[in-house]
Amino acid sequence: MASQYVGIDLHRRRSVIVRQTPDGEVLETVRINNDPVALACQIEKAGPDPEVVLEATYGWSWAVDLLQACGAQVHLAHPLGVKGFAYRRVKNDVRDASDLADLLRMGRLPEAWIAPPDVRELRELVRYRGKLVALRSGLKAQVHAVLAKEGVAVPLTELFGPAGLELIEQAHLSPVYRLRATSLLELIDAFDGEVEMLHRVIAARLATDCGYHAIQAIGGVGQTLAAVLVAEIGDVTRLANPARLCSWAGLTPRHRESDTVVRRGHITKQGSKLVRWAAIEAVHSLPAGTKLRADRDRIAANRGKGIGKVAAAKSCSRWSRTGCVTGASAACPNPTSRQCEWARGTPRTRARLSAWPPAFGVVA
Repeated sequence: MASQYVGIDLHRRRSVIVRQTPDGEVLETVRINNDPVALACQIEKAGPDPEVVLEATYGWSWAVDLLQACGAQVHLAHPLGVKGFAYRRVKNDVRDASDLADLLRMGRLPEAWIAPPDVRELRELVRYRGKLVALRSGLKAQVHAVLAKEGVAVPLTELFGPAGLELIEQAHLSPVYRLRATSLLELIDAFDGEVEMLHRVIAARLATDCGYHAIQAIGGVGQTLAAVLVAEIGDVTRLANPARLCSWAGLTPRHRESDTVVRRGHITKQGSKLVRWAAIEAVHSLPAGTKLRADRDRIAANRGKGIGKVAAAKSCSRWSRTGCVTGASAACPNPTSRQCEWARGTPRTRARLSAWPPAFGVVA
């Protein structure tokens, strides 16, 4: 018996499931409450090894894990690839589920990668840390605003170091503004503790990841950016070459072509925002004497700073893929191998292990 095709239009509370034969005949359409038992019972009706598709929408991970545990071959539809559904004259949950099943059945489904649970957990930690850092930055901006409202000058580059905290303590603030400043500083201290805790947890999870250690040899990439790149890229071998990684990160220019007219624009900015941010952030503070900095400055002199940074970010992304592939290859079975020794070693150690890597960001 041929496998059935199942399209699921997943929502937060309820979902619509459409089962089809390989010829496209609709066998059943049902609406269920989002409950693991109810979903498992419906998939059981599809027989052994059904082909199931759902969109990569809000809260998809629990459904994918359950379907895979039930023996289904799960496919995740890319939201941009099925965006055309929104322009139909008739749009409802049944049509959406049916169209997903049809696309899968005809081999036309634009698929997204299903990250395994361990990668999703690492992403959760990295993204949560990033969210806390962003919230902490907002709190620090409020402290600056309080001082500005009271006319307190800040002749320091770092307001939240020892000298800056002493300045805030000695500033003449009215009771209301003093209350707010004190509250903000206490919140910042709390966020500092949570961010530091997450940093330790992430570092512990990546301690044996050779790719994580390898890409820190790239100029401008430290522990935080390396963790972002490793977590967001995941299984780097799913991207056939470095150019695919740059395209996936949204660092490649738009291309519009019709007949003999070709228009290329700014970078697409489609894909992983965090990978794009990490690559751009890395090239902001490149050490002197690195190839990335030389390339960035040369291109910036000819075509502008923005284009120079993006070009250097693309190189950083390509090298990140190379580092992850090399670090995760069979030649690096454990964190004491030559690759990881090079990435974590002193200059003398790197000279001894000069066979790897080939000029990772260093001008020869």
